[in-house]
Amino acid sequence: MAQVGRRHPLLLYRALMNRWWPATLSIAIGLAALAWAVKRDSPLEPWRWNGLLVLAGMMLALTGLLLILRSMAYVQAFPTYIKLKTPFLRINISYKRVRRYVSTEFRMLLPPTKLRGWRRDLIAPLSSKTALVLELTSWPIHPRFMRLFLSPFFFKDKTPHFVILVDNWMGLSGEIDSKRTGPKDDTPSQLRQMDRSILGKLPRRD
Repeated sequence: MAQVGRRHPLLLYRALMNRWWPATLSIAIGLAALAWAVKRDSPLEPWRWNGLLVLAGMMLALTGLLLILRSMAYVQAFPTYIKLKTPFLRINISYKRVRRYVSTEFRMLLPPTKLRGWRRDLIAPLSSKTALVLELTSWPIHPRFMRLFLSPFFFKDKTPHFVILVDNWMGLSGEIDSKRTGPKDDTPSQLRQMDRSILGKLPRRD
């Protein structure tokens, strides 16, 4: 059975979740501390600090959800396709659709100077990373549907492709190459034909 490649976390989603979960955790801690202070000052009015504790619990649950979503975004090479998985979408890209894949610096695809606000802050630390661009013959699913659930940083233009940003792009490229080409048969075709011819002339035993 062909081996499956390892999961390569998508750095874009990891950076996005890392931007939010520390803030939600800080809010949860702050609300819990405020609830403790209110309980100390107003021990006979539990509705005040109980409400704060509920809000703190909600923010803590949101923090856990963000951490879970961060681990759900990855790319993985399978024997017949490449799986691109995000928290809200899963795409199987058949190797038959892959025309070629090239590596380039992420800043060449999406220069931070052309971005504004939080998008620039998100991309700037990743701009020196090497991205793997999968150029396809056609989209695996309708592009409008994909753009609803995928970050715009997965696309550099409107041609069929995906911009994949992972830590070990060389490892991912090697896994895709090995799965795409498959095992090689080193036996020459003429030799195989000769073997079949010889076997066909052998006398059959009843």
